[in-house]
Formats: sequence, C-alpha cells, structure tokens
Amino acid sequence: MTTPARPTGRVEPTRRAQRTQERGDRTRLSIIEETIACVREEGFQAASAKHITERAGVTWGVIQYHFGGRDGLLMAVVDHGYSLLREAISAIEVPAGTVRDRVQAVVDAGWVAFSDPVTMAALEILVATRSDRDPVLDQHLVELGRRLSDLGRAIDPDHRDRRAVGDLLWATLRGLVLVRLIVRGPVDTTAERAALVDTLTAHLQIPASPDRG
Repeated sequence: MTTPARPTGRVEPTRRAQRTQERGDRTRLSIIEETIACVREEGFQAASAKHITERAGVTWGVIQYHFGGRDGLLMAVVDHGYSLLREAISAIEVPAGTVRDRVQAVVDAGWVAFSDPVTMAALEILVATRSDRDPVLDQHLVELGRRLSDLGRAIDPDHRDRRAVGDLLWATLRGLVLVRLIVRGPVDTTAERAALVDTLTAHLQIPASPDRG
C-alpha cells in the first residue's frame, strides 16, 4: 500500500501566478520605456501624468498600481537608467597597450554608456527634480563617481593622480551629455572627446616629481 506524501507546508507558485507576474513586469518596463521616450523626444515638461498614460496606452490606475504616482514613475526611470549605466561602466575593460590606447578605450566606452538615451533621460529627470527628489537617488551619483575613479586607477594604477583622472572622466562625460540636453538639434562632441584623450594622456605621462613621489 502506497503511503500518501505529506504536505511540505510550502506552496509552489502556480503557472498562472508566474504568467501574471511576468505580464506585470512587462507592463512596468513598457511604461518606463515610454516615459524615457517621452522625456527624450518632448522634454521633461511634456512628461505629465496624462500624457504618459496616453503614450503608454494604460490607465492612470495602472500607473498608480506599479509606481504609486508620477513621482514614483520618474524615480523608477532614474533607477532604471542608472542601473544600466552602472552595468555599462562596470563592464568597461582597460586594454593593454600605450597610455593613449588605454585612455582612448575608456573614453570611447564611457561616452557610449553616458550618451545612451536611457541615461540621458535619467540625467534630465535628475536635473529637473533636483530640489525635491528622493535623497537616495543622490547616492547614484556618488556611486558612479566611485566607479569612474576606479577606471582612472585602472588606466594607470601607479600614477599619483589616478583618482583625479577618474574624476575628470566623470565631470567631462557628464558635462557633454548635459550639453546635448540643453542644445536643440544634434551636437557633435568628437573634438571635445579627442581633447579629453589628449589631456589625460599628457597628464598621465608626466613623471612624478621627487617631492610628490
């Protein structure tokens, strides 16, 4: 006689529950992506609650369910953008070669990450909400600064100003993105990025003076 299995006390998620969760995740991501497109195409002021629901093809109740409201949605966009940016920066590898080769590779990869539409939308929202945003989001900026400082150290681990190199990368790339946000029409930053490579290369090739070791 077969003894019936005892209940384990753990309820496994049903396929229906899993499908519901997946559908909810897709809806949430779709709203975030549509908000990003709205900010990039029409500017932050156009990203009203009514306009976002129209573009995303959802009701206001759906927005409230997933984000609590417009502010929660905007902060979710920032979180999404900075998560992708952190991943992109963390994935940058400094190649072997000359100082210029290493600097060029980091500047090129950093610019691709910073000029991504998702990153630009997140930066635009941060600028527009700087007086009343969640302080937790400010930690994103601090963490990104640290990661770029790490890149500066990776370019030339033995240089006395290796941290300053990362700080300059952070400031310059962020500044070039902001130029794109405030200037109408396309902006070519090729010359500025080439100057950044020249500046960092020249700085890193200066030997340490005896008194600074």
